[in-house]
Amino acid sequence: MTHQRSIEDLRAEVDQINRDLLTLLSKRGEVVAQIGHAKTQEGRPNHYDPAREDKQLKEIESLNQGPFTSAAVKAIFKEIFKASLDLEESNDKKQLLVSRKVKSEDTVLDIDGVRIGGDAPPILVAGPCAIESEEQMEQTAAFLAARGVKILRGGAYKPRTSPYGFQGMGVDGLILGSRVAKEHGMLFVTEVMDTRDVEIVAEHADILQVGARNMHNFALLREVGRSRRPVLLKRGLSATIEEWLYAAEYILSEGNNEVILCERGIRTYEKWTRNTLDLSAVALAKQETHLPVIVDVTHAAGRRDLLIPLAKAALAVGADGIHVEVHPSPATALSDNEQQLDFAGYDKFSDALSSLLRQPATV
Repeated sequence: MTHQRSIEDLRAEVDQINRDLLTLLSKRGEVVAQIGHAKTQEGRPNHYDPAREDKQLKEIESLNQGPFTSAAVKAIFKEIFKASLDLEESNDKKQLLVSRKVKSEDTVLDIDGVRIGGDAPPILVAGPCAIESEEQMEQTAAFLAARGVKILRGGAYKPRTSPYGFQGMGVDGLILGSRVAKEHGMLFVTEVMDTRDVEIVAEHADILQVGARNMHNFALLREVGRSRRPVLLKRGLSATIEEWLYAAEYILSEGNNEVILCERGIRTYEKWTRNTLDLSAVALAKQETHLPVIVDVTHAAGRRDLLIPLAKAALAVGADGIHVEVHPSPATALSDNEQQLDFAGYDKFSDALSSLLRQPATV
C-alpha cells in the first residue's frame, strides 16, 4: 500500500523546487548578462534574436512531457526570455563614460592653448624623472622650450621601490617646477601620490599625474576627479586594459572628463627591458575609448638605446603623444639615471621623430 504524503511534505518539496528554480534562473541571468556584454564588445547593438528564440522554444516544446501543456510551457519560457532580454539591454545602457559607445568623437583637451588628442598633432611631454635643483630645472626647461616642447614633467614626490631612495623635494619641488614652466611658457605635469596632497599639487601643476603604482588607488582617483585638473593616468605595472579603463572611469565619474591615458609598459618575464611596451593596448584604448592616449617610452624601455624605435612604433599605432625623460646630466641624476636622455640625446630623439610629430595636412 502506497503511503500518502502529507500536504506539508508536498509543500516543502515545492518550496525546495522553487529555490532550485530560482538558483537556475539566477545562473541563467548571469550567463545572459555575459552574452549581452560580448555582443556589445563585438559592436552588435541588437540583442533580440528571433531565430534563436524560436529555436529554443521548439526544442523546449519537443522535450515537454507534461503535465503542463506545450502552450503553457512556451508562455512560461517566453516570460523568461523577455526578462533575460531586458537584463541584457539594461546592462548595455550602463556603458562606461570612457567608452566610444557613450561618446563617439575624440575628446580633445585644450589646456591653456595646448591641444591633446583628436586631430591635434602628437605632443611631447619631457623633463627629468625628479626635480632636484633650481639649476637642473632651469636648464631643462630652457632647453626643451627652445625646441617647442609645451609640457614639462618633473617629479616633486617620487614613489621609490626602496624607502631609502630619493623621495623628491615635495612642496619645494612643486613650487620650483611650476615657476620654471610658467617662465618658459610651458605646462607643468607632476605626480600626486596621496589624497592629502591633491589640493596642494593642483595649486601648482597644470596636469596631475597618477603613477603606475597608484592606478589602483581608488580614493586617489576619485580625489583627482574632483580636482577638475586634467589628469595623466598611467597604466599599472601589471594592469589589464580593462582595469586601466575602469581606473579612468573613476576619474570621469567624478565629473572630470579631462583624462589622458598613458601606456608605460607592463611587467612581464622579460629582463632585457625595464618593462614590456604593450602597443596593442594603445591601439585598443584608442578604439574603445574617446580619450587621448600617450606612451611613456622611458619607463617602458628603461634604456636609452630603444627610445627612438619605441616612440616611432607608438606614433605609428596612433598615440597622441610621447612621454620621455630628459636631464642635463643623467649620470649624476638622483633617480633612474640609466634611462634619461641628455640634451644631445634628446635632439637626436626629436630629430628622428620630427616627421611623425608634424601637424597633419588639411584638405
